[in-house]
Amino acid sequence: MAEQYLCKIASLEEMNTKWDYEIAHKDKGRENWVIWKKEQLEHFRHGWVLPYYGILDGQIICEATANIRPEAVQNSEGLVDEKTVYLSAFRTIPAFQGQGYFSRLFRFMLADLRARGFTRATLGVEPEERTNKAIYFHYGFRSFIKAEREYYPDGTAVDVEYYGKDLD
Repeated sequence: MAEQYLCKIASLEEMNTKWDYEIAHKDKGRENWVIWKKEQLEHFRHGWVLPYYGILDGQIICEATANIRPEAVQNSEGLVDEKTVYLSAFRTIPAFQGQGYFSRLFRFMLADLRARGFTRATLGVEPEERTNKAIYFHYGFRSFIKAEREYYPDGTAVDVEYYGKDLD
């Protein structure tokens, strides 16, 4: 039987399933994930985010979120507006990493965002995440925007560099 891989915008039910998976698989900082789940579900209800999921044979295996309103993003100035979307929550279940599933989801997401009228995308990465920075650079996020500090719900502070690219 051929595998069935679907890229789509998630439903509230699918978001609950994926967030419960993430929370169940965290040993450290689980309380942050519980708060982030509540925030993201609320952001979805307000229409501030578009959660994109890659689903393989009925299992959610990867995700990315498009934040389309400044209210959904820390340090939002220069990162999200009526034509600029902030991308976050790039996650793939480890068993499915490196097999092209996230790349397919990412291409699907960018095509959908272009169709919705967005002309620019931004994202953030912690400076020491060299592998992620290289991947984002490969995807075209080469335009440095700014560096700021973000805060987790538990008060942990992290330095973040923000990059952008045109969606043409």
